[in-house]
Amino acid sequence: MADTAGRTDLREQGRRVAAVLGVHEPSGTRHPLVAVAMALPLAVLLAVVFGGWDAVMTQASSVAGMLGR
Repeated sequence: MADTAGRTDLREQGRRVAAVLGVHEPSGTRHPLVAVAMALPLAVLLAVVFGGWDAVMTQASSVAGMLGR
């Protein structure tokens, strides 16, 4: 069985230090739009760099055609 007591102690010590310094811990959740705003620029950059932009536009036009737009 793994020894997790050491990590738990370190985590508790970190919480105490953060409380003394007045630092708020993140809740661990992120709004979906924030995640999109973080990922979208990288996705566009990779699509342009590796030449996938044409494939993306082809797929988008195919989906738009299926939706009747």
